Amino acid sequence: MKRRFIKAAALLTVLAVLVSFAGCSAPLPAQTGAAVKDLMKGISASKQIADPRALEKNISKASDFALKLLRTCSEKGKNTLVSPLSVLAALSVTAGGADNNTLAQMEAVLGMSKDELNEFYLSYSQALAEKKNGKLSLANSIWFRDDDSFAVSKDFLQTNADYFGAELYKVKFDGSDAPKNAINSWVKEKTDGMIPEILDKVPDNVIMYLINALAFDAEWQKIYNERQVRDGQFANADGSKKTVPFMYSQESQYLETPNAVGFIKNYKGGDYAFAALLPKRGCTVEDVVAALDGEALAALLASPIEATVQTAIPKFEAEYSAELSKVLAAMGMPEAFDPDKADFSKMGTGSDDIYIGRVLHKTYMAVNEKGTRAGAATAVEMLTKGALIMDTMQVYLDRPFVYMLIDRTTNLPIFIGQMNEL
Repeated sequence: MKRRFIKAAALLTVLAVLVSFAGCSAPLPAQTGAAVKDLMKGISASKQIADPRALEKNISKASDFALKLLRTCSEKGKNTLVSPLSVLAALSVTAGGADNNTLAQMEAVLGMSKDELNEFYLSYSQALAEKKNGKLSLANSIWFRDDDSFAVSKDFLQTNADYFGAELYKVKFDGSDAPKNAINSWVKEKTDGMIPEILDKVPDNVIMYLINALAFDAEWQKIYNERQVRDGQFANADGSKKTVPFMYSQESQYLETPNAVGFIKNYKGGDYAFAALLPKRGCTVEDVVAALDGEALAALLASPIEATVQTAIPKFEAEYSAELSKVLAAMGMPEAFDPDKADFSKMGTGSDDIYIGRVLHKTYMAVNEKGTRAGAATAVEMLTKGALIMDTMQVYLDRPFVYMLIDRTTNLPIFIGQMNEL
């Protein structure tokens, strides 16, 4: 698993706006080259009305997936930053083409049935459209092989147009760099340049890419002034210390668990917030995450304690990159990655031997005095083997901590990470 971290100044913000499917009118990414044809003809999204109960019924399941993903990705003492919403979206689109035991394993890992995943994403994206503050954007696309060896299922495409607003592209995977460049250009555009590329190569036997891109951008409810920013010592997990700028403020939403204390800090308008959990002495960030499940996390974030909290947040900038196939297999869906067992027959004819090759995930986050910017992208690569009022509290994030970017309406973690070193 490859990880990169930029140890610099920045604070937390997330971006995502649903990019709805627009029939045949959506433009192709710039500089696509001849290998990428026009938007898929004959498919247009039919208007779906989300089940108003879908969010409430499944939010704890989505949060549970977030925690399991973080736990499985993390390595002791290392920084980790994942966007569970991006991974969930990309795998939900992929699950639409799975069947039998492959589908059962994917549903077990994601925590919802295929129909529940569709409804959850649709209801969340429709709720996003009503938010007025901050920017949170989501976009999905499907890029599939344009030749006689594979005939994509119209039902598969229709469902992903209806529920995920997926943009559809036929691609000549001809060994040139044009498909890779087109997909990377699409991801860069949809993440406002924060994820400049998701693909490093395109295997000869690739048959389809299913991609989600997510972007977030928001200002703090109260922007820090110069007097609130001063240098301090951050104690890394390995015992070393580093001098970094800290942003000091007084907040009013206090969090506490048996092994951690923390706070919630709102972005402008209150639609989104930064949440942090600092392990109590003798505990680690791994202990904090291990003690939570989706239901407990949702309850914690939904009911902060009203108290005066003196806080300090280090300015930071972080990048993370991981190939998640081993992670997801370990979480309980190994069959999807097995060329001899995977069943993605619902994707189309000629798909009897399709399996997932890689699940590529990249994230970026910058937290500073003004607010937070964050981006994420997830690409699923399909291959063919043929081819309470309390006293004043103090929470200074001056040693390893857990942090999240949350949607305040649902308390869904859009990003969740562990900061072990700066």
